[in-house]
Amino acid sequence: MRTGKQYLKSLNDGRTVILDGEVVGNVLEHPAFAKVARTMSELFDIAADPANGMQFHSEEIDGPANRTFAAPRTQEELVLRRQAIEKWAKHTHGWVGRSPDHVGTFFAAFGSHPDVFKNEERDFAGNVERYYKKILSENLYLSYAIIPPQVSRATTASGWEGEYLQVGVVRETEEGIVVRGSQMLATGAAIADEVFVTCIKPLGPDDVDFAVSFAIPVATDGLKLYCRRPFAPAATSDFDYPLTSHYDEPDALVVFDDVLIPWDRVFINRNIDTLRRQFFDTGAHALGNWQAQIRFSTKLKFIASVARKVTQVNGTDKIPGVQEKLGELAAIVQSVESAVLAAEYTATTDDAGMRVPGKSALYGAMGLQSETYPRVISILRDLVGGGVLQLPSSVADMTSSVTRPDMERYVQSPGVTSEERVKLFKLAWDIIGSEFAGRHQQYEMFYAGAPFVVRGAYTYRNYGYDALVAELDTFLGSYGIDGTTASEGI
Repeated sequence: MRTGKQYLKSLNDGRTVILDGEVVGNVLEHPAFAKVARTMSELFDIAADPANGMQFHSEEIDGPANRTFAAPRTQEELVLRRQAIEKWAKHTHGWVGRSPDHVGTFFAAFGSHPDVFKNEERDFAGNVERYYKKILSENLYLSYAIIPPQVSRATTASGWEGEYLQVGVVRETEEGIVVRGSQMLATGAAIADEVFVTCIKPLGPDDVDFAVSFAIPVATDGLKLYCRRPFAPAATSDFDYPLTSHYDEPDALVVFDDVLIPWDRVFINRNIDTLRRQFFDTGAHALGNWQAQIRFSTKLKFIASVARKVTQVNGTDKIPGVQEKLGELAAIVQSVESAVLAAEYTATTDDAGMRVPGKSALYGAMGLQSETYPRVISILRDLVGGGVLQLPSSVADMTSSVTRPDMERYVQSPGVTSEERVKLFKLAWDIIGSEFAGRHQQYEMFYAGAPFVVRGAYTYRNYGYDALVAELDTFLGSYGIDGTTASEGI
């Protein structure tokens, strides 16, 4: 189990991270990445400490490994896995959306279902198994880029003007495949160890060159990361922007300039059917999104605690209308946690012996996430009111001899000091109003894809309508137009 220090040291490896038209040197020395990288290092330290219960003995590597990377075989292991994920999520209060346990979870499922990747020409099944062992033994942090660039949503890559805008295979060599193109949305890639690249969007028969799946180190020659505008550098202090300062994960467009992918790192090569099956026939999509909902539940609880604290400080928590809003917030937050636990309770064991969370409960929560998060934010907005608009410009107003007396006199609440009130409302603003907050609202709304895709492809198909309609048909068949029941007609 590597430590946070070892993780941080590994980041200075010559990776090509591009920001504001320039290549960043050591990401640990850049304000856009330094603090969030240290947040990730804290997660590794938590996992490395046996006292935190995040380690297990992995049969795959015959040694200790991170439990968040485990493929659960029993119900007890599934519960322990949730608790380990919660341990990490609580440390970041749910604000790190793609922590190492997210993509690591997908590979836990891949590694348990190598047959899905079988190929007559290459040992792709063996590649998947070996790579999963690598994640376990090295405690790796993977990012992933599994969405095509938004060139056109009307057609797939084969219909776009211009070759290899989406990452695809240019040619094959004895050493591996050579890929060219781009892929999004690699959250955390700038501070990850490796990046997993594939396509979750359905492809057509003419898109075979883009039906690939592989993983390579972020520092690979020819791989470039174009990061979005970071918010952390503009955070004036931890006091002013407590979330932005530590949890601003970099999102990146990944560009490949004829990059050689060694054969032992290829999992799928030009196979559209296997591309689809890797997520859904392995249970990876369900297990990975269960991790995401555990994290999401933790985040919602944190927001709810801020909302409740605001009403206490403002003295509005005795007002019936405020209590009603807090009740609605509690109902929303509890429904997400209940879905997480229901998916755990209704889990089934698949043909490979892996416990897969119940899909009806899981995808039910995911289907509402694009509405759940905005509503939670809206409630918090209502409860804080104008309090977040009338705050000191920065922490300097709280410490300067010129301004401190006025802050202490006019920006306070009964029994609550000026510092305590301002700290709370600065936090609330970082949840609802900062650029970091805006990114998170967009992020949560599209976390698992476009809402119409989540509901139509996942929630609808996994709910179990067939069984319900069969019961309804039985009921409809129990009576007739003449007023008699089926039993009376016998």
